Amino acid sequence: MVITYPYKSGLYVNLTNRCPCACVFCLRQYAPSVTGSGSLWLEHEPSEEEVIASLDSRRLNEYDEVVFCGYGEPTERLDVLLAAARHVKGMCPGKKVRINTNGLADLICGEPTAQKLKGLVDTVSISLNSPDPDEYLRLCRPKFGIGSWQAMLDYARSCKGYVPDVVLTIVGSPVTTPEVQAKCRAIADGIGVRLRVRPYENLGSGATPPAAAD
Repeated sequence: MVITYPYKSGLYVNLTNRCPCACVFCLRQYAPSVTGSGSLWLEHEPSEEEVIASLDSRRLNEYDEVVFCGYGEPTERLDVLLAAARHVKGMCPGKKVRINTNGLADLICGEPTAQKLKGLVDTVSISLNSPDPDEYLRLCRPKFGIGSWQAMLDYARSCKGYVPDVVLTIVGSPVTTPEVQAKCRAIADGIGVRLRVRPYENLGSGATPPAAAD
């Protein structure tokens, strides 16, 4: 079972396969992994002890950062995430920690959560994906419904007070057009955070998912 895996210059932590979204462009629809490290579909959700043991089995100084991102939404297991981040900071005080998230942690947990990241997380990368709630609902299909888009933006604003680097991300062409990307950049500028346009990847047949091309 793959709990931690190297990807590019980071060490990634796979905490869960649960996610409140079902994005039409999600990589896990097309392949069991993003690397050759083995399937990211978990046999069971790893305990805090299993996650820490997996981190301890790695040479953290070989990686630029530790990233909580796997085949699920990491804030579904926020307590384990925080414990693991605390462990990383204890082992390597200068090691950068990042969360890749859909930004729905407050809806998942039923309470404000950004303040819990202070001192443990250096970057929060939040999937914006759309400049309006209706398109977000179509693309990301969140179980929390139409209010998810605003909740995600509110989370980004909240994180600014506790996390040094907050980033909104969108998927590039063909999922979004240059016009959509410009609108998303204006939203990020309005909040005072960075925008990153990440490349669209399809690890399956190479064809664009029909829902993403509509």
